[in-house]
Amino acid sequence: MKKYITTGLLSVLFVIVSCSKIENGLSEDFVVSTNDEVNDFIWKGLNLYYLWQEDVPTLADNRFSNLEELYTFFRGNVTPEATFNSLLNEPGIVDRFSWIVDDYVALENSFQGINVSTGIDFGLVRYNDVRTNVFGYVRYVLPNSSAETSGITRGMYFNTVNGTQLTESNFRDLLFSDAASLSIGLANYNSGNPEANNTTVSVSKTEIQENPIAIATVIEDGAKKIGYLMYNQFASSYDQELNAAFNTFKAAAVDDLIIDLRYNGGGSTNTASFLGSMVTGQFTNQVYSKEVWNSKVTNAFPAEDFINNFPTRITKTDSNNDVIVDEAINSLNLQRVYFIVTGSSASASELVMNSLNAYIEVNVIGSKTVGKQVGSITLYDSDNLQRSGENLNTKHTFAMQPLVLEIKNKEGINFPNGIIPGTNFTGVELFEDFGNLGTLGERSDPLLDRTLNFISTGEKTAATKDNIIKADIIFNSKLATPAGNNMYSEFK
Repeated sequence: MKKYITTGLLSVLFVIVSCSKIENGLSEDFVVSTNDEVNDFIWKGLNLYYLWQEDVPTLADNRFSNLEELYTFFRGNVTPEATFNSLLNEPGIVDRFSWIVDDYVALENSFQGINVSTGIDFGLVRYNDVRTNVFGYVRYVLPNSSAETSGITRGMYFNTVNGTQLTESNFRDLLFSDAASLSIGLANYNSGNPEANNTTVSVSKTEIQENPIAIATVIEDGAKKIGYLMYNQFASSYDQELNAAFNTFKAAAVDDLIIDLRYNGGGSTNTASFLGSMVTGQFTNQVYSKEVWNSKVTNAFPAEDFINNFPTRITKTDSNNDVIVDEAINSLNLQRVYFIVTGSSASASELVMNSLNAYIEVNVIGSKTVGKQVGSITLYDSDNLQRSGENLNTKHTFAMQPLVLEIKNKEGINFPNGIIPGTNFTGVELFEDFGNLGTLGERSDPLLDRTLNFISTGEKTAATKDNIIKADIIFNSKLATPAGNNMYSEFK
């Protein structure tokens, strides 16, 4: 599903759509700062690609007549971030997901699962009694991390960092600062009002690459063989490993497949299309998804460029356009599939479910997903807004990740308010039980156990009491990474 827009085509696009050409028009005594250049890059990138460009008056093609006027206007903003946010369409309401970073290397790494982390993947939840207090629950721990070495495991709870109680107002400063290490105060669950158990664990932050294929195994349940994949990010650098996992499922001749996306915030739309073809395989050359871009982009390219078909091969090229990966997709040709989701499942995770639902039986177990049917591209400060573009501005490392496309299935459907198991998708609504998380990949995990029961019985009533206050999950550690819960289209 990658948008193969070459440098040449981008040049054509700039010629076709840049009615907004701004004359230099600088006074002899006007001194241009690096911030001015960053502001200029932000405006030009959003003017060209932003999904809602026509709805933001300041992004109008004729808004500025020369560079000095543009520079002067944006000098009213203290930071580039302020300039970027000032150009978004109703941020937090219409546009909930565009962002800018000041270190594009960290962003690029994060897209491939490389982040500075203690190794704890966690969620944050409000206390049942004192609603401003927050506690963390460990969802899983990365191998070879400080957290693993320190004995942190799934199902542990913590309520203090460096001796301070976590609250809804301080958790960002305590957990996501630049500090090299943290002292985590462990706690007992105590029915959602955790109490310290007098145990502290020191964990350090290091750069770690997470393999998103956390578990890929075959579960034998009665006479059935059921493939189980826990997949935590659509990271394109692991596409071949994902394909290999499906080869294992294929060799085992699995009867059914469970894809666990409960902690998957999204990633590459290209990888999402590969996963769709791995599940199926019988829909070659049929429409997997449709993209809607702004009128500038759609008017510059043929309509078929915005239709993505089921792929049959994983193909990758290097910076010289030489093919470095070319392998057939291992397809299971299934007529039904089961997904496990939570409120942390977003973007590319939702795309796979939505796209497949137009073709096969898609069953969803868990709780309502985020509802992120929009995607972005990475824009850099260069002549063609790409990293490999000419005259890349080396004075700064800002890059933008603006929303540029809305994505739908072949029937033109998506779910901006989230996928709700048992409501707009067949399945069972069941919230993750913080007091009983169980072991991932085993039946002690209530969500996996309920999915296996659903496969064997078809029973749609939740078998476990819902003892979770649904609105209490306020954040998770993946949202603090540069990639966040982004769904992105990859440019070549």
